[in-house]
Amino acid sequence: MTTTMTIRLDETLKERLNKLAATSHRTKSFLAVDAIEKYIELNEWQMQEIETALTEAQNGDFATKEQVDDVFKKWS
Repeated sequence: MTTTMTIRLDETLKERLNKLAATSHRTKSFLAVDAIEKYIELNEWQMQEIETALTEAQNGDFATKEQVDDVFKKWS
């Protein structure tokens, strides 16, 4: 099932979208949906990682000094 959504683009962005649609032989709608999906996937992942880190921090789940030193030794 799909739904319609209206968005406002500034002229420059609209022209860039038009050009990309023409050169890629894709519709503007396809490109917009693809971009929105990728943006949401990335941000959902980031937010989940932040929530996980906050939970770990609240539970006092931190690396020991020795673990941190070991990581720095690998990269120095």
